[in-house]
Amino acid sequence: MRLNFVVRASLLACSLCISVAAAAQEKTGNKEGFALKPGTVRIMLMRPVIQVGAQSTGGMYEPNADWTEQARNYIAASLQDAQSQLGNEVTGYSEAASGEGPAVTQYSHLFSTVADSVIEYQFFAGNRLPTKKRDKRFDWAVGPGIASLKSLEGADYALFITTHDEYGSTGRKVLQIFAAMGGVSVTSGVHVGHAGLVDLKTGELVWLNADRQMGGDVRTPEGAQKRVKQLLEGFPGKPVEAAAVAGK
Repeated sequence: MRLNFVVRASLLACSLCISVAAAAQEKTGNKEGFALKPGTVRIMLMRPVIQVGAQSTGGMYEPNADWTEQARNYIAASLQDAQSQLGNEVTGYSEAASGEGPAVTQYSHLFSTVADSVIEYQFFAGNRLPTKKRDKRFDWAVGPGIASLKSLEGADYALFITTHDEYGSTGRKVLQIFAAMGGVSVTSGVHVGHAGLVDLKTGELVWLNADRQMGGDVRTPEGAQKRVKQLLEGFPGKPVEAAAVAGK
């Protein structure tokens, strides 16, 4: 009985520590000295990478094609509404006749991987790499090869957006309840989002907004609108007036 109490207390303490760490986590970063003035650059909005599915009882991701299609449509509509409020010319990506679709898709997934690394090794202070600890230097990139893509010619920056959502199944939610009764923390649902600007001359990631606890049910128009607003929060070059309107 005594041992069981100690175990539960230890688990509770761990969960509290995790909560504190999550609360202290940074969510945005930018390259030192980077700033955008409204009306000075052209930004290419890349096709968002959107994944939506269920989280099984055991925590496995189970893709759902219908949910993903809904999210793509709703997020696309929300992004179209938001483009005019970003302070600079934003153009949707078009492969045209370049045949570069597969390469661009690879860069989109690479961006997501880099963004996850930023969350893990820079935004979480406890995990911050030695090279980032001294001055919190923001130094990340997808590589200079992106500058060679013909379909991106004429743009100064590429805006990448990726979202990954797993909605807890009934079994997962039941497990969460029973685990909580035993003092164990089990999450139900995963909601990750990244939005970042890449300098198309150098391949450097110059601004990132990333969070592993995003809000908004992307399967609904209202939820997708909320998600897009969160993703573009603090977007560089956005006029103060537009930011205030978006926050309403």
